Amino acid sequence: MEQSNAQPMRLRSELWALLKNNIRNYAMYLALAVIFIFFSLTTGGAFVSARNITNLVNQTGYVAVMAVGMTLILIIGQIDLSVGYAAGFLGAVAARLLTWNMQPVFVVVITLLIGILMGFLRGLVIGKLKVPAFVTTLAGQFIFRGLLSLMTESSGTILVSNESFNKISNGFLPSLFTIQGLHGLSLIIGLVSIILVVYFQIRKRRNLLNYRFPTSSRAVFIGQVTVICLALAVLVFMLAEYKGISWTIVVVCIIAIIYDFMMKKTRLGRHIYGTGGNREAAQLSGINTQRIMLIAFSSMGMLAALGGILYTSRLQSATPTAGSGFELDAIASCYIGGVSTTGGIGKVINSIIGAFVIMSLTNGLNLMGIGITYQYIIKGIIFVLAVAFDVRSRVAKAG
Repeated sequence: MEQSNAQPMRLRSELWALLKNNIRNYAMYLALAVIFIFFSLTTGGAFVSARNITNLVNQTGYVAVMAVGMTLILIIGQIDLSVGYAAGFLGAVAARLLTWNMQPVFVVVITLLIGILMGFLRGLVIGKLKVPAFVTTLAGQFIFRGLLSLMTESSGTILVSNESFNKISNGFLPSLFTIQGLHGLSLIIGLVSIILVVYFQIRKRRNLLNYRFPTSSRAVFIGQVTVICLALAVLVFMLAEYKGISWTIVVVCIIAIIYDFMMKKTRLGRHIYGTGGNREAAQLSGINTQRIMLIAFSSMGMLAALGGILYTSRLQSATPTAGSGFELDAIASCYIGGVSTTGGIGKVINSIIGAFVIMSLTNGLNLMGIGITYQYIIKGIIFVLAVAFDVRSRVAKAG
C-alpha cells in the first residue's frame, strides 16, 4: 500500500520540480493555454474556429520572423528599435519593385539583401564607432520612417497586384487530395511532423542517458511527448479543416529550424551565447565579439526585410504607416518567450511561441470588440509582467 502511494507522490514531486526549474521555458505555454481558454469562453468558440486559427497563424508570421532576429540581438545584450519601420520601408521597396514588373523571386532576393546591408551598417556603427545600440537604432527608426514616407509620398498606398507575391502570405499548400473534406497534404505533413518529434525526443533522451546526464523519468517523458504531439495534431487538424497549411507557416518553420539548429548545434550559436553571457570573458577566450555583433544585426536586417515582405504580401499593399509598433511586438515576444533582459539566455522557438501569445491576445481582443486603446494598455501591462517575471526568476536562482 505504501509503495503504491509512494509512486504517485514521486511523480508529483518530479513534475513540480520540473515546472519550478524550467518556469522560464514553460511560462509562455501556460500563458497561451490561459489565453485560448479565456477567449474560447468569451467569444462563444469563435476564437478556436478553424478559420480564425488559420488567420491567427498567418497574422503571426511577420512578428514571428522578426522575433527570431530580435532574439539574437537581445541574447548578445543589445537592442534594435529600428526594425519596425525598417520592415515597413523594405516592404514598400518590395511593392515598388513589383510595380516595375520585376519578377517576385528577384524582388524578394533584392529586398533581403538590402535588409542585410542596412543591418550590417547598424552593427558597424554600434561595434566600430561604439555608439550605443539604443541611440543608433532609435536614429535608424527615424531614418526608416522618413524613407517609408519618401517611398510612398507620390502615390500614398502602393497596391500590389502580383498574385505570386501575394500568395506568400495569402496562399496555401495544394491539397492534392481530401479526406472527409480535410486538406490531405496538411494531414500528411502533420503526421510526419509528429513522427519526427517523437523520434528526436527519444534520441535526445537516449543521448542524455548514455552520457549519464540528469533527465526526467519515463512516465514524465511520455507525458511531455504526448502533450506536444496532441497540441500539434489539434493544430494541424484545425488548419486542414479550413484551407490547410499556408505558405506563411512554411516560411516561419524554415526560419525556426535554421536558427534553432544554428543556436544549438554550431560554433556561431555558442559564440552568440558566450558574447551575451560575458563579453569580456568571450573576448579573452578568442571570440571576435564585433564580428558576432555584425552577424546578429545583419541577421536582424534580413529578417526585418522578410517580415516586411510577409506584411506587404498579406495586405497586398504597402502603406505609409506600415511597421508602426512592429519592434515592440518583436521585443515583447522575446521577453514573453523567456529571453533574459541581461543577455546570454534565450531560445528561438520560445520567442516564436511568445509571438503567438502576443498575436493571440490581439486577435482575441479584436473578436471581443475591445478597442485598440485598451489593447495597448493590456499589452503594456503584460510586457512589464514578463520583464518582472524574468527579474524575479533570476533573483530566486541567485538566492
